Amino acid sequence: MSACEGAKRVRVASPFGPLVLTDEGGLITRLSWGGEGDDETPLLLEAAAQLADYFAGRRRVFDLPLAFLPGLNGAVQRAMCAIPMGEVRTYGDLSKALGAPAQAIGQACGSNPIPILIPCHRILSATGLGGFSAPGGVETKVALLKHEGAASLLI
Repeated sequence: MSACEGAKRVRVASPFGPLVLTDEGGLITRLSWGGEGDDETPLLLEAAAQLADYFAGRRRVFDLPLAFLPGLNGAVQRAMCAIPMGEVRTYGDLSKALGAPAQAIGQACGSNPIPILIPCHRILSATGLGGFSAPGGVETKVALLKHEGAASLLI
């Protein structure tokens, strides 16, 4: 991926290693697992503070301007953002709600450029955990769900 002109990045500590947030034009456009960044825009500082509060158990909802993708991907992102912390949905649930095939929902979840803030980890398959593209894969997904108090839903 090439860097967009004007993109600013900040590196944030997390229980899963460093995360990098990207601010483009006043919107969070990406959360990456690892990388570099030391820019300090007001938005990046606020996003870093909200992530720190989330990992410390003091925040249940993010209040940040996010860059949603167009089309079905954006609709899936918005649906994921509507899932309360501590709850999960299945690919089938989103499929029914959005009128799209479950496989397309899974692909949209996998292409989410802003994980955690757009909680794709809250989407499970009907028969198990489904996938997760972060380092550590489903182990990281399980850890995020446990952090959010959804561990009982995994049994």
